[in-house]
Amino acid sequence: MSSAPGVDEQALIDLVRHHPRLCVLTGAGVSTDSGIPDYRDEAGAWKRPPPMTHQVYMKSHLGRQRYWARSLVGFRLLAGASPGRAHHTLAALEAQGLIEGIITQNVDRLHQKAGSKRVVDLHGRADLVRCMQCNLLVRRHVLHDHLAELNPDWVGMDAEIAPDGDAYLDDVDFSDFRLPDCPRCGHGILKPDVVFFGDNVPRARLNRAMSMLDDSQALLVVGSSLMVFSGFRFARHAAARGLPVACINRGHTRADALYTLKCEASIDESLTALLAGLSGSRPSPEATG
Repeated sequence: MSSAPGVDEQALIDLVRHHPRLCVLTGAGVSTDSGIPDYRDEAGAWKRPPPMTHQVYMKSHLGRQRYWARSLVGFRLLAGASPGRAHHTLAALEAQGLIEGIITQNVDRLHQKAGSKRVVDLHGRADLVRCMQCNLLVRRHVLHDHLAELNPDWVGMDAEIAPDGDAYLDDVDFSDFRLPDCPRCGHGILKPDVVFFGDNVPRARLNRAMSMLDDSQALLVVGSSLMVFSGFRFARHAAARGLPVACINRGHTRADALYTLKCEASIDESLTALLAGLSGSRPSPEATG
């Protein structure tokens, strides 16, 4: 028998009941139960060394060798991850018409695997690779198969897995790691189709996300510290428009001063309580006017 929702969870249920068209913004905390590590601790500080930047990746051949060698070892975790309870619960809330859409800072596509239909992958997709010269898109598993053929000694290497398909390989010489050329233009740099640190979210994608938020009645932040401006801007935009902004996240976030309500509790339990509390309920007339 399930227990009654806590005070914060009941307040969240009441908020959504009166503002039933939610825009949900998700971060790494949504995917940790799927085995994918997150970046930051409860104080919002880095748990691990910061990831590859766009500038280093584009300017340094050795940087790209290091990236793809670590990825060949670590990406299998991201590729094989399954949606967790949070992903499935958000998909169920969308199916009930309570979620206008999801803006995710994650690149793992687990929302889509769980059945969510209206998702903006703010930082791109880790399952695709783009040629930075001719814009050819390649499935990442195809490139990884080619990398494995070129670098058989790296296949199956053991290492601690880092966020977004990276792996920690210390005191390793990457200079002999072989990188393939673009199969179409022959000379373009192949890069995961994701927004690296130091890069910008494409304008068209940002506009889609903002439009989704503008069509909503409230913003719910789930599992993100919003330390990166690309996510924080949505909380700031919603607050400026007078929309309620709720959050489910343990620890400090950049938008703490903007929240109407914050649940410092388990993401899975809070979302499950929200779904249970709203199942079968109808929004009040004033909420839909």
